[in-house]
Amino acid sequence: MLGRKERVFETHKALCLDDLVPSDHFYRQLEAKLDLSFVRQLVQDGYAQRKGRPSIDPIVYFKLQLIMFFEAIRSERQLMEQVKVNLAQRWYLGYDLGEVVPHHSSLSRIRDRYGLDTFQRFFEEVVERCCRAGLVRGHELYFDGTRVRANASRNKEVPRLQWEAHLHMQALFGLKPSNSTLDEHARGLVAHYSGQRRVGYRTHTTQPRQADTSVCVTDPDATPMYSQPGHSRLGYHVHYVVDGGKARVILAALVTPCMVE
Repeated sequence: MLGRKERVFETHKALCLDDLVPSDHFYRQLEAKLDLSFVRQLVQDGYAQRKGRPSIDPIVYFKLQLIMFFEAIRSERQLMEQVKVNLAQRWYLGYDLGEVVPHHSSLSRIRDRYGLDTFQRFFEEVVERCCRAGLVRGHELYFDGTRVRANASRNKEVPRLQWEAHLHMQALFGLKPSNSTLDEHARGLVAHYSGQRRVGYRTHTTQPRQADTSVCVTDPDATPMYSQPGHSRLGYHVHYVVDGGKARVILAALVTPCMVE
């Protein structure tokens, strides 16, 4: 007799999310090994102390960033769609089966609130903990770089002179530019560099580069990334320093416009 499975779902009051995630699951191990309580001190200056409604827990936010990294997800919208249906990720964030997970637009606002400096400090603290745990040998280092496509269109490019005039008018009237992805107060090696050719820079060609004459208004820090002759997309150059030990811990990361080699 040919069977048929009907889709009938009931509410099970005795169902517990903690029982559904295996004891040896990766996110259980991550929760046991990495205590993220330190992030509260990193971000506390960005919140009012005694007024306003409670925000999304900053620990939850940084856990979401880790999930994006481990699952190779580039879109926050896609991230939250996956978290909705992934039991282990819900458990890691502390959201029960019936709880509504944060909206993806909230993540963008939180990222703007924190700024680049907070993320740098978070990264440095995690690296420091890896060092204390003995995961970093420090005997040899590997340097590497890769190009990453930006979420921006070349159809949105305007003459650089026009864009610089726009920024000058914003600064003149005390308005903060809203389209720059690099923090002007960034620490360490990260600096605000637009990708323009530097004065006195040696080059093998006298032809002006497109990054010298035009800029994308939706992502001013992205510069042309040439993949095939005659074709280019906007992108970034991501540089890594990796420890030579068995754990291959990333010790430093630097993102520059794609024109910076």
